[in-house]
Amino acid sequence: MTQYTTENIRTVALVGHGNAGKTTLAEALLLKAGVIQAAGSIENGTTVSDFDPLEKNFQFSLRTSLLHLETANTRVHLVDTPGYPDFIGQAIGALDAIETAAVVVSAQAGIEMITSRMMDWTAKRKLCRLIVINKIDAENVDLPAVLAAVREAFGSECLPINLPAANGTKVVDCFFNPSGESDFSSVAEAHQALIDQVIEVDEELMAKYLEQGEDIDAEQLHEPFERALREGHLIPVCFTSAKNGVGIQELLDIMVKLLPNPTEGNPPPFYRGEGEDAEQFTPTQDPTQHALAHVFKVQIDPFVGKVGVFRVHQGTIKRDTQLFVGDGRKPFKVGHLYLMQGSKFVEVDQVVAGDIAAVSKVEEIEFDSVLHDSHDEDHIHMKPLEFPAPMHGVAISPAKRGDEQRLSEVVHKMIAEDPTLKIEHDLTLNETVLWGLGDLHLRSVLERMSTVFKLEVQTRPPRVPFRETVAGKAEGHHRHKKQSGGAGQFGEVMLRIEALPRGAGFEFVDEVKGGTIPTQFIPAVQKGVEQVLTAGPVAGFPMQDVRVIVYDGKHHAVDSKEIAFVTAGRKAFLDAIMKAQPTVLEPMVRLEISCPADNMGDITGDLSGRRGQVTGTQPLRAGMLLIEGIAPLSELEGYAARIKAMTSGHGGWTMTLSHYEPAPFQLQQKLSEEYQKHRKHEED
Repeated sequence: MTQYTTENIRTVALVGHGNAGKTTLAEALLLKAGVIQAAGSIENGTTVSDFDPLEKNFQFSLRTSLLHLETANTRVHLVDTPGYPDFIGQAIGALDAIETAAVVVSAQAGIEMITSRMMDWTAKRKLCRLIVINKIDAENVDLPAVLAAVREAFGSECLPINLPAANGTKVVDCFFNPSGESDFSSVAEAHQALIDQVIEVDEELMAKYLEQGEDIDAEQLHEPFERALREGHLIPVCFTSAKNGVGIQELLDIMVKLLPNPTEGNPPPFYRGEGEDAEQFTPTQDPTQHALAHVFKVQIDPFVGKVGVFRVHQGTIKRDTQLFVGDGRKPFKVGHLYLMQGSKFVEVDQVVAGDIAAVSKVEEIEFDSVLHDSHDEDHIHMKPLEFPAPMHGVAISPAKRGDEQRLSEVVHKMIAEDPTLKIEHDLTLNETVLWGLGDLHLRSVLERMSTVFKLEVQTRPPRVPFRETVAGKAEGHHRHKKQSGGAGQFGEVMLRIEALPRGAGFEFVDEVKGGTIPTQFIPAVQKGVEQVLTAGPVAGFPMQDVRVIVYDGKHHAVDSKEIAFVTAGRKAFLDAIMKAQPTVLEPMVRLEISCPADNMGDITGDLSGRRGQVTGTQPLRAGMLLIEGIAPLSELEGYAARIKAMTSGHGGWTMTLSHYEPAPFQLQQKLSEEYQKHRKHEED
């Protein structure tokens, strides 16, 4: 296989809303570059990207797929990402592997929910951006209106770098060509707008252009063009029809000639050190330096084992290289090194800075791991990505007795692959809950458990994750004294508690003076207090947003033991809680609902009936609206079906955790009564 230098590598992620045509676009690019002989189709389950049996069944992408092609002496790494909200964690995880995000927009659907979110996420990560308006030859599309909507939504820096021509059967370049014929707008005006936008980032060039009136050749603008991309001063817009191959060669040309190589993009946000001592670290992208790579994807295959997919940010990694994982002291040997082509592993001898590659059967590798070949790169981390909180849950248990351990193993494999999956075990109810981004997300996980890992599970709705706290201040006291013939137990604790701001968590403060509680027993007091935090006294939910200050107590030289102070701390805390206005908190979630404008009244009325409220609205595309709101999670059971019914299947919604606030009195009373009945049943 041809060896490419870092300067001859491009890394591009295809991102955007579901059904915008990202996978078909990837297929068209592979076909045009000669990687495949015929384009597959999503309907037939024959695309390179969507190779997973579940993806073929669902007929859309569920996981990030890695591809590569070679064209014009350049290797282009493509990352095809899912676009539906339930699987957006996979797309976010890919952002640390690329220089450029190609945001794909369907000319039929226009700007959609994930389109806007991806533009925001990629801007926060300081990635170069390219907008691809796809499906330009579909029926009843208004391309001037789509381009206008893009510029209105994302700014005047979005400028067409090519335009449709010959009734959407081809596109004409607007950057290198100063004139030409197009279906709408003017190639000359688009060319001039691009030149003007690019030279604005170079004061010397702009002065020369304005003062001397010299013409600027587009070929001379490579450096300022890359700078404009890095600074977000320019977001090129191009047009394609992936299905019919229109604009595909032109898109490849843009990738090779205009998109940044790894030395030209914004540096990835690495840092060295921990906590407040952490400082920014910038890899050199130099293939001669120590190797440094970042794992942005993990997949676990029953046959291949654990596969770690990484982007090389510095140095060269060869077969038989010894690599460390994070701060680990024991290296692993790179036995096999791969480039990925969908489901295929293409073995290579080496990869350099800028390449995306994979290793298998290295158990120490996790999502977000940093790989390096020298201890000089110890304590280097990537700035964590912000993933949406998993808010949809399902309680799971093995269908077959004796499969409990296997269930745990399979679930943890699934979590290793997906940073937006979470597992929680409620000790009080002995309930295991799997949390994800939506019903479809969880359904795909459960089907994967069944089809890939041959594990059947039973499911049921989980309890809503209520919390408990206190609204006031109080003091608590307990003396634990136990005598049974020999050495006894003695410990006395006095403490006070107070509420913390919402979301502050828990604080334990030691203000004991004069050794009334010896130092070695303070951790035991804290342990007793933390036992209460796991299940509050009102309704059995975890406690949060409370400060506990231990200020006095007594001990006995012989009878004081750790267990005595654990008990005293726990009961003193319980004593204080019941005096400090204990309160049940309910989770409030932020909603984004896309729906036809005609359904706005139905949506807002239904939300109001669920104790929710609308916080804002904004237009999406012709006839569609984005409604933003907030509502209690406990009122949203079955909401997906309700949205579908109200919008005749044209609506969609997402939710993220907003905050916790006190639940209504009647609800608190109901939860408390249920908890007391449960405790009585357990005691009986």
